[in-house]
Amino acid sequence: MDPSSTGQTPRGWWVAADRCAQAGETAIRRVLGDVTRPLYLVASPDGPAAADSGEVHIGADLERPAGALPLLACVPPLDPADLGDQRFKARHGLRYAYVCGAMANGITSTAMVEAASRAGMIGYFGAAGLSPQRVEAAVETLQKNLGERPYGFNLIHSPNDPALEEAIVGLYLRRGVRRISASAYLRLTPQLVRYRVTGIHRGPDGTVVCPNKVKAKVSRVEVASRFFSPPPAKILSALVAQGRISAEEAELAAGIPMADDLTAEADSGGHTDNRPALALLPTMLNLRDRMAAANGYQEPICVGLGGGIATPRATAAAFAMGAAYVLAGSVHQACVESGTTDLVRRMLAEAGQADVVMAPAADMFEMGVKVQVLKRGTLFAVRAAKLYDYYRRYESWEAIPEKERGTLEKDFFRAGFEETWQQTAAFFAERDPSQLARAKKDPHHKLALVFRSYLGLSSKWPVQGVADRQLDFQVWCGPSMGAFNEWTAGTFLEKPENRDTVTVAMNLLYGAAVALRTFDLTRAGFEASGDITHIEPISLNEIRKILGRKI
Repeated sequence: MDPSSTGQTPRGWWVAADRCAQAGETAIRRVLGDVTRPLYLVASPDGPAAADSGEVHIGADLERPAGALPLLACVPPLDPADLGDQRFKARHGLRYAYVCGAMANGITSTAMVEAASRAGMIGYFGAAGLSPQRVEAAVETLQKNLGERPYGFNLIHSPNDPALEEAIVGLYLRRGVRRISASAYLRLTPQLVRYRVTGIHRGPDGTVVCPNKVKAKVSRVEVASRFFSPPPAKILSALVAQGRISAEEAELAAGIPMADDLTAEADSGGHTDNRPALALLPTMLNLRDRMAAANGYQEPICVGLGGGIATPRATAAAFAMGAAYVLAGSVHQACVESGTTDLVRRMLAEAGQADVVMAPAADMFEMGVKVQVLKRGTLFAVRAAKLYDYYRRYESWEAIPEKERGTLEKDFFRAGFEETWQQTAAFFAERDPSQLARAKKDPHHKLALVFRSYLGLSSKWPVQGVADRQLDFQVWCGPSMGAFNEWTAGTFLEKPENRDTVTVAMNLLYGAAVALRTFDLTRAGFEASGDITHIEPISLNEIRKILGRKI
């Protein structure tokens, strides 16, 4: 075959070994999918052909060996385990640079964390929104079942409840939880700093050893800079004065960053600033490089990407841009191991990319902070926005017009205001009694607590499966859920009952490897058709066979 008929310039010559090159799109697609083997695209008498073995002579000006065919492209193997930063994987003992995000209320459940860990990934238990007792039970379960395997727990910024944040940090330190995912932080808190620096010491070789690993999840440059910096001296001094850390720990902390790893959080479910990944990740990487050089850290800070990780091409793009790892959340909420209900999983499986909306957050309600939630099948976002509007316009419950108060009691609270307040007060009497003392003096704060109570319960009802409250369901979800549904439409992963954590994760990783190899092929000038470039979900058994190992 004349190689010029393919529109490509030969790059050298290929000589067959034990197998001949196979012509046709089916053969090319098959070799592309065998990611542990190289792909040699050659010009055969029957058209472009693919082989995964043979002898290659690079250089178009070389003399043609006997029996050789023109080499059009050479694509190296790309095992999914080779994606991402090797230092990140070594730091946490992982095979794959893949993180199951810490979805609150135990949605990232112990079962999901276990599944990820046993497959060579890492999951962070969704501790936010749970009591210390519930979190400790999860610690006991994972420590018993996983031992030294990698896993972590979430620590969420609680500006309205610092006592809870303090209790969770104390629990993690007492129980030896060595990895946390710090999320929704607007500023560094003494609790977070205490966790980071407790136990820091010099190793036998003199290097600083920091046993408590922090993975921050941020979307703003000013917040990222705090995690790329050493712990603030003012907070360290206060912790020493309080006897929370030693003077030696404070001194050594000056030479380490607040975070080992940082997830650049693009448009995602829950707390998000809706940042575009293409702009956010490069900015975070550049900031990391500048600040690491300025501070002379011994260990590198790894920057990964979360938000929008729902298809093979999105996963491939993240790694191609330099992400040390990828973090997926929304797509795993729809998995069978997630700590939610089948009803919610079905709702998520029907979502499109536009079926999400921003709504007021329960934990930072008074500050006007918003979270991204599912819009399809629920009125939560509309009702939450109305509550925040009432909070801004009125100083007390009594100031709200009578008609609106009746609607709130009938449709939102399903109880009178005073009954709702008594239930709210009982919660805060156990969680944070200071809130009640403030509410007694300030009716506006009392109003906020009642409204926050509705918002908080609305995230519990989906997890508890309270079906008659579906219109009030607060389901954290980003547009990636819709992208995943569109990709899996018509395949076995279309049904929520077939979506398990490892199958979803490995399809994203394996698919990313195929996508990156396809990019290499097209960059060489080969005009691949949709039949070749299409990446369809495959079973975990098929992936095992291709990789030649257990998962």
